[in-house]
Amino acid sequence: MLGLAVALAALLALLVLSVMIGSTSIAPAEVWDALFHPSADIDQFAIRDYRLPRTVVGLVAGAALGVAGALIQALTRNPLADPGILGVHAGASFAVTIAVGVLGVRDVQGYMWFAFAGALIVTLMVLTLGSTRRGRSPVVMVLAGVCVGAVLGGAREALQQTNPDAFDAMRSWNAGSIVGRPLDLVWPILPFFAVALLLAFAVSGSLNAMALGDALAVAQGVRLARTRILAIVSITLLAGGATAIAGPIGFVGLMVPHVARWVVGPDQRWIFAYSVLLGPILLLASDILGRVVMYPSEIPVGIVSAFVGAPVLVALVRRKRASGL
Repeated sequence: MLGLAVALAALLALLVLSVMIGSTSIAPAEVWDALFHPSADIDQFAIRDYRLPRTVVGLVAGAALGVAGALIQALTRNPLADPGILGVHAGASFAVTIAVGVLGVRDVQGYMWFAFAGALIVTLMVLTLGSTRRGRSPVVMVLAGVCVGAVLGGAREALQQTNPDAFDAMRSWNAGSIVGRPLDLVWPILPFFAVALLLAFAVSGSLNAMALGDALAVAQGVRLARTRILAIVSITLLAGGATAIAGPIGFVGLMVPHVARWVVGPDQRWIFAYSVLLGPILLLASDILGRVVMYPSEIPVGIVSAFVGAPVLVALVRRKRASGL
């Protein structure tokens, strides 16, 4: 519980910093007034219309990606699995590209269904390709995910080249960014995230049993097919929804479960709880760093998160307790 309290305090601090820091620094008192005593002041306008939505998107997308990564690693028993490496991001991105470029869909309420469908199809495809006579192979699943992701990534780029005008607005989205996302993009997806989180915690105990092997899990009363279906639905909603609102942000789903596992061990219930907090911590910290490191320009959060997380992940996976599932 102490670790969760520390993580929550760190997240609250980053939420405040995310609203304060930008092209101009804004004092905490001004942030308070913008939230609870609104006026026509230009700083308050920037807070309410730009920084606050950006922070909320980072909070929601970070939590979704963190839990999705933890679910994928538990389901596949593969510490290298995450929505990016297994091609889930690529599937969702390719489906959104078709929706925007081919079908002319422009609002998130329309293309989020394409993101869900793309994430689901690729998840099922990778799980199928990763199956061997001896069961699912973590190495084969990673190779399948990388191959599927490469093919879909190339197809997405080809579609964008055929109609560049239609995809100008998606350039920052393609890099993985939470800039310029109004709150109207978030509200339609929140119910799906809530359902996905409930499903994730509902199957956490069964995933603990499955880590010991399918035979032992069945002996303990675990319904394997039901657990896998619910986990896949949760992964689809979390990864697909996060991709729809923030683009294909990688690395968060890979690193966050390793950090959580290093803190609390292999219990998926605690790993999921920590991932809900650690995901947005990594995403918001990366976003803040991206605002200041090349001031007055900005670096998309999808790029910064890889630079921030890579050294930490390398250190963690060298520890036996962190790298094992």
